[in-house]
Amino acid sequence: MDIIDRRLNPRGKSLANRQRFIRRARQQIADAVREASGKSSVADLNGGGKIKIRRDGINEPQLYHSGKSGEHTHVVPGNHEYVEGDRIPRPQDGQGGRGREASADGEGEDAFQFVLTQDEFLDLFLEDLELPDLLRKQLKKAESFLPRRAGYSVSGAATNLNLVRTMRNSLSRRIALKRPRPAEIAALEAQLDILDESEENLDRRRELELELNTQRRRAKRVPFIDPVDVRYNRFEMVPQPVASAVMFCLMDVSGSMTEHMKDLAKRFYKLLYLFLSRRYRNVEIVFIRHTHVAREVDEETFFNSRETGGTVVSTVLEEMMRVLQERYPRDQWNIYAAQASDGDNLSSDNAKSAALLEKKILPLCQYFAYLEVGDEEDGFNLGSEVWRTYERLDRAGHSIAMRKVNKRNQIFPVFRELFARDQPARKAAS
Repeated sequence: MDIIDRRLNPRGKSLANRQRFIRRARQQIADAVREASGKSSVADLNGGGKIKIRRDGINEPQLYHSGKSGEHTHVVPGNHEYVEGDRIPRPQDGQGGRGREASADGEGEDAFQFVLTQDEFLDLFLEDLELPDLLRKQLKKAESFLPRRAGYSVSGAATNLNLVRTMRNSLSRRIALKRPRPAEIAALEAQLDILDESEENLDRRRELELELNTQRRRAKRVPFIDPVDVRYNRFEMVPQPVASAVMFCLMDVSGSMTEHMKDLAKRFYKLLYLFLSRRYRNVEIVFIRHTHVAREVDEETFFNSRETGGTVVSTVLEEMMRVLQERYPRDQWNIYAAQASDGDNLSSDNAKSAALLEKKILPLCQYFAYLEVGDEEDGFNLGSEVWRTYERLDRAGHSIAMRKVNKRNQIFPVFRELFARDQPARKAAS
């Protein structure tokens, strides 16, 4: 049976060669993706991206004709100055041609440019990121099942055919039924060919012919492989403990948040949404917007609604607690939160916000990330109310990560810092 891959290749490219190249140069490509991500915006993900990698490590060995032996004839098209046998003088120092990016001492290496699709770019960018401290929780009714080997069966799909067990059964059956081996039949045929047809060999020839016919009939009656020999790998579906997680996206949309600040926050949450949807199957996302009041909204409203108002941070924390108590028990869910704000808050509300975080929310959370957004030109609100409040909690030893961004090209690096794998401590960045 022939298996033909009829998947469409990318336009103008060989899919098999492309995948082979990505596997071979994966580390260099991944490093280039992370470097390029610092100069890109989230909107650039729609088209993948162009990256450049060094040629060392991707070159393959090649065979060349030796330049030290043999006869060489060079034909240069369009040559009107030289004829065969002329000696061309070496250019004077400094007169040799040099590309714009060549090094001054003649050393250097060209960069290799490679275009990644959106999926390839995201897979490489997100491959070493993870939700911190994700724990397996109790089994739930509609959760996933994984196949586990459970012996063999006499029927099944061709892809589950167990060749080793099938051939073992075939050999055992042939030995038990004394099926003649091909070598034994060949030996009888060789003996028969040696004997001539004289009278003295007539009886011996008859004996050999009778035995040979008997062996051939037995070989036909006992096939090499019989349906009773065939065995298939059997699998049973076993329920798996699922690492169920919920991510709370808490966004400040008050009047103090400029359009640029809201754009930074939305870009961060879009990247977070891509990360969660591509890397995890059992993560739910709760969207909460807040001004002086907070409410849970759907994805469309979270990213596109234009409401505004004053700023009271404790309202979003109270709304998060309400949703937690109603739908996400701590013993069944890994709880995460990501908050984005410009740091503005009522001074009288800071103590209440700190108490909610310290006594109720942070003890329940596996991880709490705070992103403070600033103006692109004026920078950040130094010593903002929220930043000082959260900084005190961080110094007190609570699990809270804090970062600041005020430009679009900072979103990628900051996101990687917040969700990097095997990062023992995520300290606040001033």
